[in-house]
Amino acid sequence: MFKKILANKAYPVIFLALIVTISVTLLVAINSATSSVLKVRKAEEIKSTLEVIFPEMSRYDIEDEIYIIYQDGEKAGYAFTAIGSGYGGDIDILIGLDNNFGIKGISILSQTETPGLGARITESSFTDQFKGLSINDIALKSEGGKIDAITGATISSRAVVEAIREKMKEIVENLEK
Repeated sequence: MFKKILANKAYPVIFLALIVTISVTLLVAINSATSSVLKVRKAEEIKSTLEVIFPEMSRYDIEDEIYIIYQDGEKAGYAFTAIGSGYGGDIDILIGLDNNFGIKGISILSQTETPGLGARITESSFTDQFKGLSINDIALKSEGGKIDAITGATISSRAVVEAIREKMKEIVENLEK
């Protein structure tokens, strides 16, 4: 009986379909089990990053993907995320604004840039350049702005600058309405 099943030409197709079905079911189950854990970790990471950018923060609310930062019940600023397309892939950035829409600070949440070159966008020597800047100042110095690009990592530097500038324009327009 077993030899007859193996000799059937449909056996490889049925066997492969069974393996694929089992694999997909396992992937869906694992994804469902881990997605909530990943969301909690992401929220914790953002909260801790907000506390670094806004040390005076007592709490925050989220409205339309904008974090509204409060200090003792008063608005202390805003924060939002932007995604730039760097040399090695997406760069996730958290940007904090004061009440006058100047940059309070930025933090690179994730990146896949080249270690030793593009990955230097995470260093304070690069990120601290953004503090206190308004939307009109956010550009590389070679393009009339106030940000020094990282030597050998112009693509990564430009990706961060453009992502911040574009998202900041959008957010500030929405907040001013």
